[in-house]
Formats: sequence, structure tokens, C-alpha cells
Amino acid sequence: MRIGPLEIARPVLLAPMADVTDLPFRTLCEEHGAGFTITEFLSANALALGARKTVDKLTASLDGRPFGVQIFGREEEPLCRAAELAVASGASLVDINMGCPARRVVAGACGSALMKEPVLAQRLVRAVRGAVPERVPVSVKHRAGWDDEHVNAPEFACALVEAGAAMITVHGRTRTQGFGGRSSREVIRKVREAVPSHVPVVGNGDVVTADDAVAMRAETGCDAVMIGRGAIGNPWLFRSIAARLEGRADPGPSTPAERLAVVRRHVSLMRAHTPRPRLRLEMRKAASWYVRGLPGAAALRDRAQRLDDLDQFLALAEAFFLPAQRAA
Repeated sequence: MRIGPLEIARPVLLAPMADVTDLPFRTLCEEHGAGFTITEFLSANALALGARKTVDKLTASLDGRPFGVQIFGREEEPLCRAAELAVASGASLVDINMGCPARRVVAGACGSALMKEPVLAQRLVRAVRGAVPERVPVSVKHRAGWDDEHVNAPEFACALVEAGAAMITVHGRTRTQGFGGRSSREVIRKVREAVPSHVPVVGNGDVVTADDAVAMRAETGCDAVMIGRGAIGNPWLFRSIAARLEGRADPGPSTPAERLAVVRRHVSLMRAHTPRPRLRLEMRKAASWYVRGLPGAAALRDRAQRLDDLDQFLALAEAFFLPAQRAA
């Protein structure tokens, strides 16, 4: 898949997710088959003002792998400054969020609220496009619409492409749905039909298995799929989807040995790249992710809440998974 001058070898993308897609998590997904990853959802105003907590999340992928940065806002100057900072960090793509349904974001008339202001949305895309080099494509992620009475994704996407967007990602829910109900593949299909064929359209929403990804592409004609919540604690989903899309056998779900290997890798990445103030929180999240659905998971999560450092977390994980490996 090509996004302007940028070539993506595998049409399976990791969605930007606040407080999830930090560098360690993105690296795990890349190592398991994600074709492209995007940073956490970042405030353009905070980046433009140099807010350290936000600037620290502007992290380049390891080993020179291409990556994107997602920004949100509703004012041209901060968005352009944030886009410039993203490029300076090494970003291969700048994505503008026009789909976040969170109340605090919508209250500032950002995220999915911009779907009610297509003229402004178009102006923002045009401004950011003019602020970054031609070699760096600008993309937009948006929703089906504001609510069931205002499903305007096809025309909204076309307006953004006219302004310079080189890729459109559509989450098939409306803002009022939040993450409830079902994501509409019909809306994604209509966007793909409306947008010029040289501009890739990415389908997002309810892709939690390889079957979902195959069905998404078959039913919508989208050029790629974007995985969000389905990837949390499950980087193996990317290898399964990649295998299916490439006509290979699905390697299947992770084994206890593979889960432990990923825990070890995640710990090593956190040691190297997670700021110390965030370590405890990230460790506790990881403890929940990798044992989900397994016997004894609740007890491990409870113990993880009382841990203070990564060595303790790793010892806990080793004790949890090694008996499972022997049983397997």
C-alpha cells in the first residue's frame, strides 16, 4: 500500500491509542507483524507549548522503522507547529484525529466534533499539508459521523482528500456510539467508493480476529485494516492477520511460552524507554494484558498492584507462566 510517497509493506496498521501505543507497545506490534504504527494521540496545543509530558510521547520507532504521529486540535497554528515537531522527530506520516469520541476532547470541539465542521476540517488539513515536506503524507482518521442522523463520512472524507489528505482511516461508529454497538462496514465501503482510488482507505472498528480483518477487506474494499483495542495484550493478532492476507496458514493463538517471551521483551523495552514516573502504571497494565483469560489471572493482577519495580514484575510473570509451559 502506498500513502503518497510512503510505501507500507503490510496492510495491517496499529491504531493510535492514548496511554497505550507508547514505544514499547508499538515495538512489540511491529515485531509481530504490524506494517505501520502510530504514536499515542497527542494534543497539538501541548506539543506547540513544549509540554514535557506530551513531548516525551513523541518517540521514533526503533531500528529506523517508519512510524506516524497523530495530533489533534482545531487551530491551524498549533497543528502546524505540532506537525513540524513530528517531522523533526523522524515521523514518516502525520495523522490528524477527527474521530476521538472522548468527552473532554469533544468539549473542546476537537476530535469527532470536527465532523460537524467540514469547512474548518478541510482548512486544517490544508494548513498542515502546507507545513510539512511533500515527502511526509498527511492523513486523517475520522468516524462514520456525529450520530445516526448525521452520517457524513463519505462526503467528509472527499473534502479532506481535496484539501490534501493522502489517506483516510474510517472507524465505522458514530461519535454518539462511542465504542458501543457495532462498527458499520457499510459506511467504510461507501467511503472507499467515494474517495479517489489512488488514496488508500483504511477500515477500523471491531477487528479483533484474523477472520474479522479478512471480512473487513472483503466487505468494504478497504486497502488496509487498522487494529486498536484488539491488539492490547495480543500482538500475535498481527501475525495471524498478515498470514491470512498473504495466503499463509494462521499460526494460531499464542502459547504460554510465547506470552512469557513477550512479557520479557516488554520488560526490556520498558527498562530502556519508559520514563520512571510511568513505570508502575505501565507494569500493572502489562500484568493485566498478558494473562487475560487464563486461570489465576485475577490473583496475578491483584499481586501486580502491589509491585514496585520491573524485577518483581518479571519474577511474578516467570512464576505464573513457567508451570503453564511445563504443562503444555
